[in-house]
Amino acid sequence: MTDTTTDEHRPLGTHGLAAPAIGLGCMPLSGVYGTADDAASQDLIRRAIDLGVTHLDSADMYGWGHNETLVGGAIKGRRDKVVLATKFGQVRREGGANGVNGHPDYVAQACDASLQRLGVDVIDLYYQHRVDPAVPIEDTVGAMARLVAQGKVRYLGLSEARPQTIRRAHAVHPIAAVQTEYSVLYRAEAEETRQTTRALGIGFVAYSPLGRGFLTGTITELAQVDGRRAAHPRFQAENFAQNRALVARFEALAADKGCTPAQLALAWVLAQGSDVVAIPGTRSQQRLEENLGALRVTLSSDDLSCIAEAIPRGAVAGTRYPAAAMDAVYR
Repeated sequence: MTDTTTDEHRPLGTHGLAAPAIGLGCMPLSGVYGTADDAASQDLIRRAIDLGVTHLDSADMYGWGHNETLVGGAIKGRRDKVVLATKFGQVRREGGANGVNGHPDYVAQACDASLQRLGVDVIDLYYQHRVDPAVPIEDTVGAMARLVAQGKVRYLGLSEARPQTIRRAHAVHPIAAVQTEYSVLYRAEAEETRQTTRALGIGFVAYSPLGRGFLTGTITELAQVDGRRAAHPRFQAENFAQNRALVARFEALAADKGCTPAQLALAWVLAQGSDVVAIPGTRSQQRLEENLGALRVTLSSDDLSCIAEAIPRGAVAGTRYPAAAMDAVYR
């Protein structure tokens, strides 16, 4: 991988959208991985923009509206500096797993609500967060395309969609980006998806590129796992030791490269192709700046081979989500 800077922008699709190689996943700013302070979160977003981290990724279900309101306040007066992405489609079901809604009338309602919370006239990149199996993807994307025609949305995206779903959607309206979990730990579904996105000229947005914190090297004991992570199979007692051993190998490689494990993890994702951007999330300005250090990490083919040997594809233990949530991804 060639050396990069915070000024590097990578194309998302073939119709003019581009984003910095490293963006900011805003979900942690709504209490998902621990308490977040709104004022500090908005300061973090403004600092990110100052550093060139101008791709901000939100969703209407992050804090059920809280995250979009937070992001909207942070970008006031700076709207023209950011690539603003948000998502719709997950709906709250009290006492159970989230539902999904891809009905055309709901698409329009959800977009209007997001625009109001964000305090903007147009969303740069609007994703369907989860595919609704009860609604043909052609109907959902048709409704999303009408938002583009109305000037409410600039580009369309899908999150956690199977290759065949992506192809059907792209036939209705150009899809600029597909978002899927992608890290050196979890890559099978993402790499299968990328065969399709590359063929269609669609950009790829890697979420959770740090393995939900596992690849930062800061989670070394089971007792440190709490909050949302505790519900993820990869952090369960029966899987933790195996996964921690994989991460320890990765930490050794990072030490050899003279970088942090998080920087090596992000550099690995970015080395997968110029069509890939990453959106790590954080609540910390220190971590934000550490993540940007990945842009100075150059990986040779030998480096990539060593990483693949240390963490073979499929070696991680545990699925990406708990069983109920797994039913909603990659469909």
